[in-house]
Amino acid sequence: MDARIGIRNSKNILFKAVIVFFAFVVTIPLIIVLLYIIKQGVMQVNWHFLTHIPAPEGEKGGGIANALVGSFFIIIIASVVAIPIGILTGIYLSENPGTKLSYYTGLCVDILQGVPSIVVGIVVYFWLVKPLGFSGFSGSMALAIMMLPIVIRSTEQTLLLLPPSLKEAALSLGVPYYRVILKVIVPCGFAGILSGIILSIARIIGETAPLLFTALGNSFLSTNMAKPMESLPHLIFTYATSPYDDQHDLAWGASFILLMFVLTLNLFTKFITKKWNIQL
Repeated sequence: MDARIGIRNSKNILFKAVIVFFAFVVTIPLIIVLLYIIKQGVMQVNWHFLTHIPAPEGEKGGGIANALVGSFFIIIIASVVAIPIGILTGIYLSENPGTKLSYYTGLCVDILQGVPSIVVGIVVYFWLVKPLGFSGFSGSMALAIMMLPIVIRSTEQTLLLLPPSLKEAALSLGVPYYRVILKVIVPCGFAGILSGIILSIARIIGETAPLLFTALGNSFLSTNMAKPMESLPHLIFTYATSPYDDQHDLAWGASFILLMFVLTLNLFTKFITKKWNIQL
């Protein structure tokens, strides 16, 4: 008996060691990417870098102010479009799980989540860019489409975790159904919904392919959503393939800024889900 227990303990230790080893191996590429981008990009970041537009090709200096402003406006408009639609759809799916409409809606959401970003960009190009021209608004619509599945699923899964007694108690007091949803169900699931929203923003903030077909890019500082606009991913793509070393430096600096945005949003999402014990 003691020999069998010893063998089992030995196997247990062996498998634990294997699991820990492969878990460490998985993190190695992430660590290498983080350290390399930080090493290349952190030295490029200063106040001038953040507040000035790129210098003409071949000249030194310049910054990424146009890309920062463009990304901010594009993501804000995408969020304004996607978040209300996503939350309302998620509420419907959680409240009507057995209907045909909810089944096919959920199926469409799953399919949309697997559509490559470049395909979304091409579709929006034919829908909006060909008739209206390149614009920041077109880029926002492409990113909004990519946000929808994450917001919908996070809202649905969060609300399904709430105990039915919450809704039953409110309805038993004579509260109208729509007020139960708006005043009881949604506030109780607010943390999970918020974490899904932040996760969706982190998902789209680094997308380049849709913006190549929609927002196009702009070397100047612009806040006009009806005209082409620059963004951080597009600026990185453009300057990383440039023959000029100064533009390579801008690309590394912009990569560092983008990495910090994504990392901060993901850490904040993890903090929310851990604090409120949410499963996404």
